[in-house]
Amino acid sequence: MGSSLSNLNDGETNDSSMGPSLGDIPESCIASVFMYLTPPEICNLAGLNRSFRGAASSDYVWEKKLPPNYQDLLDLLPPERYHSLSKKDIFAVLSRPIPFDDDNKELWIDRVTGRVCMAISARGMAITGIEDRRYWNWIPTDESRFHVVAYLQQIWWFEVDGTVTFHLPPGIYSLSFRIHLGGFTRKSGRRVCNYEHTHGWDLKPVRFSLSTSDGQEASCEYYLDDVKSEESHGHHKRGFWIDYKVGEFIVTGSEPSTEIKWSMKQIDCTHSKGGLCVDSVFINPIGDLKDYRTKSFCEID
Repeated sequence: MGSSLSNLNDGETNDSSMGPSLGDIPESCIASVFMYLTPPEICNLAGLNRSFRGAASSDYVWEKKLPPNYQDLLDLLPPERYHSLSKKDIFAVLSRPIPFDDDNKELWIDRVTGRVCMAISARGMAITGIEDRRYWNWIPTDESRFHVVAYLQQIWWFEVDGTVTFHLPPGIYSLSFRIHLGGFTRKSGRRVCNYEHTHGWDLKPVRFSLSTSDGQEASCEYYLDDVKSEESHGHHKRGFWIDYKVGEFIVTGSEPSTEIKWSMKQIDCTHSKGGLCVDSVFINPIGDLKDYRTKSFCEID
């Protein structure tokens, strides 16, 4: 049995006297199997033998791993970046962030699922009072993928709005804000947080909302700072980047393009609030349309 397994794993040797080997499997059959595997799994198997390498480089395989509207992503790049590339190389190009809108927004495809992801910098959003340095400052940092965050010192009317329009492929998406309570810096190589401006977030909740061009809406409220409750449960928000999920929306087709709007606000002017970093908004795929249809059918049933 040991010799048979050894021979099966020897892809480059094809001696009929020793029985079948991986080298006997037609490349077309391997490609058909690869259709059910993730890109990392395909790349890991590419080193087995010539047939696996050929199948792992096939345009037929990688065309299926790309999102159906991958050309819309390529259109954000100069043609020389992708001209004459194989589908596998195009997948590699699109799996790296593609900046657009003055580098304030990024698109990329997930390396495992091939689904489209998006991030929008605070610089790509409308922030009330952002031009007044009494209220807001831009802080350079390596903790943001955009290398800068908006830091709020103090304000009464807190509002952050944003919008993006793109030909997102069909699927289910979630939208979230990435926020940090308190300021932070590095001293002698150590991360140090400062909460001298952090106040007001425990008095009233912040309202988050999103809407899409086809009429979908979602909203929620969060207390950004609740020290007593957090200490009693052993959870702490201060000093950490927190992703606040706003809601989910569904895209049924890439045409027409989908416009997504979002906001984060606390406009009760009876008290001030401050000591908050706003990094970005993320739009991430969380499922296929078939997942939604299956869930809806089960709920009805």
